[in-house]
Amino acid sequence: MSTDPISADRYCEVRSWTEQLAAPLSPEDQTVQSMPDTSPTKWHRAHTSWFFETFVLATPELGYEPFDPRFAYLFNSYYEAVGDRYPRPQRGVISRPGVAEVGAYRRHVDGAMVELLGTGLDPSLHSLVDLGLHHEQQHQELVLMDIKHVLSLNPRLPPYLDAPPRPEPRAEDRVWRSHDGGLVEVGHDGRGFAFDNESPRHQRVLRPFEIAPGLVTCGDWQDFIADGGYQRPELWMSDGWATVRAESWAAPLYWAGGAVFTLHGRRPIDRSEPVCHVSWYEADAYARWAGARLPDEAEWEVSAPAPPESDRSGAPGAYCHPGSRGGAGGWYSQVWQWTASPYGAYPGYRPSPGAVGEYNGKFMVNQYALRGSSCATPAGHARRTYRNFFPPSARWPFTGLRLVRDQA
Repeated sequence: MSTDPISADRYCEVRSWTEQLAAPLSPEDQTVQSMPDTSPTKWHRAHTSWFFETFVLATPELGYEPFDPRFAYLFNSYYEAVGDRYPRPQRGVISRPGVAEVGAYRRHVDGAMVELLGTGLDPSLHSLVDLGLHHEQQHQELVLMDIKHVLSLNPRLPPYLDAPPRPEPRAEDRVWRSHDGGLVEVGHDGRGFAFDNESPRHQRVLRPFEIAPGLVTCGDWQDFIADGGYQRPELWMSDGWATVRAESWAAPLYWAGGAVFTLHGRRPIDRSEPVCHVSWYEADAYARWAGARLPDEAEWEVSAPAPPESDRSGAPGAYCHPGSRGGAGGWYSQVWQWTASPYGAYPGYRPSPGAVGEYNGKFMVNQYALRGSSCATPAGHARRTYRNFFPPSARWPFTGLRLVRDQA
């Protein structure tokens, strides 16, 4: 984590973006939890405030008075070291505190944080504030992921926002790119912010491979469906095939009747857009059908360019659906890309000290790593070394894929 000083302006910029994301939603919208993996919008707003209150403002010498001591139980997510927490699957039954009180809680925390940042932080707190801001950016993407799932279950299929004009599609390079393999270095180099799971930088040996210059598209996926992709057990991992049958999967999440539900409402499937909302099981099966495979993390990292400085969020007023944004190849700002790598520790990994050490390390089991960023990822949050992760059955994140194949 970075130890560079954080300005009050930077803090307010990140925090205000969360409020802009929530602004189009009614109090009723913000209270619904559509499945155990999602959380209500107001919970995200409160939890990110709880993080600053718990890990920064609660430092004894600051003399901070909590907004409501009961919030410590309600809005703890999974930090065992700081106390008990309310069960995650039941967050949607908490009608109080309401949206207005959560807003007051955010203003209370923000007032104390801005005052603290204005008077100068103890150097030991710099990294915690920086971590808190990047943590909030993760929850900003979760706000969009979760509310999309909520709205998709409404028979009226209401949009989160009316759709702005769709961007013009860009011509994509279709030539696969070769990499000689050999000894490579991957992982964060220590300059600037990174989560602890991105370190330490280490060496890997790769065999020669070719990587697709673009993402798998909706048209590609329609061809997979037409060829019986969801009816052919030989394409699937055993657990994936069992999931397909148990859940009656026949297409990506949000596809139905030749149309797709988006945050801007329902519209026809565009064959040129990157396919989105597919699980690792589906991505792996598609790659096998296509005569290719998913890249491992190192192959993706040594092939990807640095994120463009113009990388922007798909939040209010923007086109928050995979399309032509994100630069050539769609490495960033379209869909998170599944890899073949189980999410685990790099050689020599050590979790951050203290309670924040629970942030990443304890999830290094039964998950797969994703790389890149999505149309819902906030500005400046993408890195080449960023390691996202989800269980292999997860479909509600903005997840897609690109392919690799071994080079003869």
